[in-house]
Amino acid sequence: MGLTLNHFLVLGAALFVIGLFGAISKRNAIAVLMGIEIMLNAVNITLVAFSFFNTEKPYTGYLTGQIFAIFIITVAAAEAAVALAMIIAIYRKRNTVDVGEIDMLKL
Repeated sequence: MGLTLNHFLVLGAALFVIGLFGAISKRNAIAVLMGIEIMLNAVNITLVAFSFFNTEKPYTGYLTGQIFAIFIITVAAAEAAVALAMIIAIYRKRNTVDVGEIDMLKL
């Protein structure tokens, strides 16, 4: 008995919940970004699993899920680069990365 689609879906759901908890509960901006990246990787796991198991012949799969996963990885890399640049700029101005103390839009 090998791995089934349910195994991958449970793994993806567990990773998504861990990432969501990290993104919501942390006050450090870098930890929030790490939680978001974990959530995106959980979505990648489920997309690849769906594309792998979605076929009449087992284990041949279509490439749709893998292509979507590549696009998600690209968007995640761009998001991480822009967000880290913003965090560095905020740290230089405020000397903190605590999301509770970042209120630069307030007058």
